[in-house]
Amino acid sequence: MKELYADIIVDISHEKLDRPFQYRVPEGFRERLETGMCVKVPFGNGNKPVKGYVVGLGEECKFDPERTKEIQGIVRDGVSVEDKMMSLAGWIRKNYGSTMIQALKTVLPAKQSVKKLEHRTIRRNMGREEILSLLGESRRKKQVAKERLLRELAEQESLPYEWVTGKLGVSGQTIKSLETAGALRVVSRSDFRNPVKLEEQEEHKNSLSEDQRRIVETVMEEYDQGNPGTYLIHGITGSGKTEVYMGIIQEMRARGRQAVVLIPEIALTYQTLLRFYRRFGDRVSVMNSTLSSGEKYDQCQRAKNGEIDVIIGPRSALFTPFPNIGVIVIDEEHEGSYKSEASPKYHARETALEVARLHRASVVLGSATPSLEAYYRAQKGEYRLFTLSRRLTGGRLPAVSIVDLRQELKEGNRSIFSRRLQELLTDRLERGEQSILFLNRRGYAGFISCRSCGHVMKCPHCDVSLSEHKNGRLICHYCGYSQPRVSACPVCGSGFIGGFRAGTQQIEEKLKEMFPGVRTLRMDADTTRTKESYEKILSAFANEEADVLIGTQMIVKGHDFPKVTLAGVLAADLSLGAGNYRAAERTFQLLTQAVGRAGRGTLPGEAVIQTYQPEHYAVVHAAAQDYAGFYEEEILYREMMGYPPAAHMLAVQIFSREEERGGRLAGMLAEAVKEYGIGPVKLQIIGPAPASITRINDIFRFVFYIKSAEYGKLIKAKDFLEEKIQSMQPLYETVQFDFDPMNTL
Repeated sequence: MKELYADIIVDISHEKLDRPFQYRVPEGFRERLETGMCVKVPFGNGNKPVKGYVVGLGEECKFDPERTKEIQGIVRDGVSVEDKMMSLAGWIRKNYGSTMIQALKTVLPAKQSVKKLEHRTIRRNMGREEILSLLGESRRKKQVAKERLLRELAEQESLPYEWVTGKLGVSGQTIKSLETAGALRVVSRSDFRNPVKLEEQEEHKNSLSEDQRRIVETVMEEYDQGNPGTYLIHGITGSGKTEVYMGIIQEMRARGRQAVVLIPEIALTYQTLLRFYRRFGDRVSVMNSTLSSGEKYDQCQRAKNGEIDVIIGPRSALFTPFPNIGVIVIDEEHEGSYKSEASPKYHARETALEVARLHRASVVLGSATPSLEAYYRAQKGEYRLFTLSRRLTGGRLPAVSIVDLRQELKEGNRSIFSRRLQELLTDRLERGEQSILFLNRRGYAGFISCRSCGHVMKCPHCDVSLSEHKNGRLICHYCGYSQPRVSACPVCGSGFIGGFRAGTQQIEEKLKEMFPGVRTLRMDADTTRTKESYEKILSAFANEEADVLIGTQMIVKGHDFPKVTLAGVLAADLSLGAGNYRAAERTFQLLTQAVGRAGRGTLPGEAVIQTYQPEHYAVVHAAAQDYAGFYEEEILYREMMGYPPAAHMLAVQIFSREEERGGRLAGMLAEAVKEYGIGPVKLQIIGPAPASITRINDIFRFVFYIKSAEYGKLIKAKDFLEEKIQSMQPLYETVQFDFDPMNTL
């Protein structure tokens, strides 16, 4: 029988220990030892017994077998929150590729020195007569500071510590001497910083519909049977997914379990928090990047201490150290923001499944436009699918008009606003109703399209859009194919071919020119720089302080405005033209979410989609709010091209201070993987190619892609490359891995 070795992380306090240490697994532990377990191991020259965590197991000894120490024992004193987090870090390290330190910093964000928020009080510890006696003694000895403090204590039994040291000017040393003498005692009370600034409200419960109740009952029944599952709620906009989440959380709280609620953007925090706070009161808190270090630390401590039951926030909230998670909710699970763009490039959905496994918890995914990955798994039976097809208000989905901008151009309208949209805007302004104008800039990366016929310049090998570079070339960022920039459309010969140039500010100016006196609000990267800017803009629009809200993708996610009866999508084609295999999916999701903002109250809604490609299946199905129809067409494309979720991709990203060295390393690694992938492994290699933005901050960027039907083979390819890179020891280059990337580099 071959020896078994364990990779064990033993210390997370030093940057130098950026690797696990290898130990031999004794024969008696072979069957019992698992990744994530806590063990005792001898460490250092003195073989001091220390606590460690198993982050990997294998039969290969990476060091001298004769000098490899043995695990002393398995720690059996229960699995702590820290144990689970350590196990999770090991899983992230293995499945996404990063250093162990990076993985640990991701899952343990609050492991830092943060000053506790303490309130100290000085209390009299003697009778008043004894204090007066000490006061007289201090006066005789001319101990002025003692005299001031004793005089106050003679009149009051307790004093604020900060007031004594500040207003009275008494030093800590003087206070200590009187405490030693028995005249007073210092009482300290720790307080936690609470980032939630909401008034206490009565608990608010909505009665669930039959469909909503069925979901809650199914989730809880399977949980109670010891079979917590993963559930996908496909609910149209306004169908009441949030009420289902709260119903499940209510049941979990009754069973003594906690809940994590993930939302895609900080912009959604206030509205979501308000709804949950009304139901669960101060047992709810938030975790996001706008919190101070102290606030983050305190929320983690409150979670550990059982003072909160529900945490709300973006993907990082997943790592809140709850001791007993019952359910993880991922709202708008299709959003790309759930994928980290920094190493480790983990996806919150997959990571949530691992957290749920560690806690034996349920996972609930919700979206009006589920990601293809989630829906694909639901179709395969890995997730349980529920559908909510009716709006809670009883209202209907908006009537959608698709406007062909090619025809508008032919008929002399060169404005960003189609004639149909202009008519509807006029009507809403006259009726005192609100409108939302959405500029679909997501994924815009300088692609080239024809305004006469709608043709988009694409790579002949990858079926993704070519991106325009300043050097006059059109380049594919998957395989590196390039061609010269064109001055005329190769399909119709029109000279109206080029990139789209428009922003929210320009749209706001044009709107005010067209409708003098119109009240507008703009929500984009420029207007949402401050901590409260999201809330202020959304609150102002909800209070009807503006007629039209103009914005990018952040305005189409999860917001409820009953007076909005018109949604206009100004340029549906921009995301279609993104040089990415997910372009059609993102376009469909954005358009569906955008038109779903209209008619959410009792008033009927309308929507206008302006496009140069009105026949594209993503546009057609979004207008019809037909997810199933879109999925059928898109999954055929993914299967044919070998893109996720039908297969899997690994992006290998090379960053270098020197362009030549970076390009050479990218080529060497790609060739090494090609040789590795010969035979039964069967890997497909695409590239290498320069990144879409070749240089940022004087760092040159290259990428190549590895495809395989099996995710496990990509993990092995990643492991192979990590060993290869370690043996090469590149000084000027770094390499990152991105599994099933959401964006091209």
